[in-house]
Amino acid sequence: MKRHQLGFWILTALVVGNMVGSGIFMLPRSLSEAASPAGVILAWAATGLGVLTLALVFGSLAVRKPELSGGPQIYAKELFREGSPGSLLAGFMSTWGYWIGNIAGFVAVITTFASYLSTFFPVLTSQKAWLTMGSFSLKAGNVLTFLVCSILLWGTHAICLNGMKSAGRLNLIATTIKVIGFALFIVIALFAFQQSNIGPFLAPRTGSGGEMLGLLSQVNGAAVATLWAFIGVESAMVFAARARRKLDIRRATIAGLVISLMLYVGISILTMGLLTQDQLMASQNPLVDGITTVLGPIGGKLLAGLGLISLLGSTIGWVLLSSEVPFQAAKLGVFLPSFAKENRQGMPKVSLWISNAVGQILLLSTISGSISAAFDFIIYIATLAYLVPYLIASIYNLKLVWTGETYSLRRERITEGIIAAAAAIYSLWVIVAGTANLKTFLLGLALIVSGVLIYPLLLRYRKIQSNTL
Repeated sequence: MKRHQLGFWILTALVVGNMVGSGIFMLPRSLSEAASPAGVILAWAATGLGVLTLALVFGSLAVRKPELSGGPQIYAKELFREGSPGSLLAGFMSTWGYWIGNIAGFVAVITTFASYLSTFFPVLTSQKAWLTMGSFSLKAGNVLTFLVCSILLWGTHAICLNGMKSAGRLNLIATTIKVIGFALFIVIALFAFQQSNIGPFLAPRTGSGGEMLGLLSQVNGAAVATLWAFIGVESAMVFAARARRKLDIRRATIAGLVISLMLYVGISILTMGLLTQDQLMASQNPLVDGITTVLGPIGGKLLAGLGLISLLGSTIGWVLLSSEVPFQAAKLGVFLPSFAKENRQGMPKVSLWISNAVGQILLLSTISGSISAAFDFIIYIATLAYLVPYLIASIYNLKLVWTGETYSLRRERITEGIIAAAAAIYSLWVIVAGTANLKTFLLGLALIVSGVLIYPLLLRYRKIQSNTL
């Protein structure tokens, strides 16, 4: 079977499809709550530069260390002496946290899909009680939402088992439609833009404690709001082992980042010209509300349909990503060996089944609460799991620069050293800002540390393997 199936366009589609997922639809409202227009623009400038440094780090490492594939978390083991207990523990724990974070990510996308589907099928939000037991009430809308989410999950599972190339092509088609659709939104918004809606350009915002926030505080808050905008920029890097050419990984990462940032910045800023600041902050679906003011209800329905296509593509990309992470880690010896098993199409069958089974358990959160509550909970537990690997990759790149490994030119070492240092500083800043909330920090930490319960199984396997040899 041909292993290296993924070319530049499919890799780029994976980056764009995973970055431009569930977050783009609610981001304009989140940003308007966090900052004035001036703060939003400055936050995007900081985010764009920061994510660019990360993308350059990912691209460089993919070319310099092609044997280390499966995601940015895999470099944790390289920070310690090869074969040492510290190397094994770091590799396993970082992979564990990143893997669970990715599962939470695709569950968030699936629950958002159900939310948009309710635009066409309001029964998904029905409050009719089907069963009541004490204080617990099983509502019709929650049960139907759970069923829709489960069908989407296992339908995607079947597509992924059929092969990486076919799944990648479906994601490419969905991502192409998504990019064209959002580009049309930007064009329409440009013509319908009302400058009077965007003012005042610089205005204070109120914090959670009632304090007034100045411009710098607004930028910090808005940068946290864009946190989910760049999650997935490492997607091409995760599939490095399946790429036709290693150079395509770097190119796809940069191209995917540029396309995604153009869409995010264009949509978040132009939506401010379609709705007033008060309307934007009160909107539960700002993109749909914004386009409805221009094209009427039909325009809103069309955008909701585009959202469904967008989220379908993102679901495929995230499910592929989630299964690939432990699969590649297992092949490198830092995760449970059963995850390295493949089917005839070369797909990680065990990893797919277990990842999606865990996802199914997380989907149970839709049974007892609203879709938005389920989404918020999932985002809480995944934040730290995503950001720590970004910092690890930046530090490992700095290590290579310091030792000179894989470098032949001094100029390259200096340039990439500056980029890696900037990426590390940016990652650390977002980690501190994103986990300032104690609940977010503790849940994220618990997610990563929970791997300690599984780690003895890996040690046991390695002991048996060494005794056999």
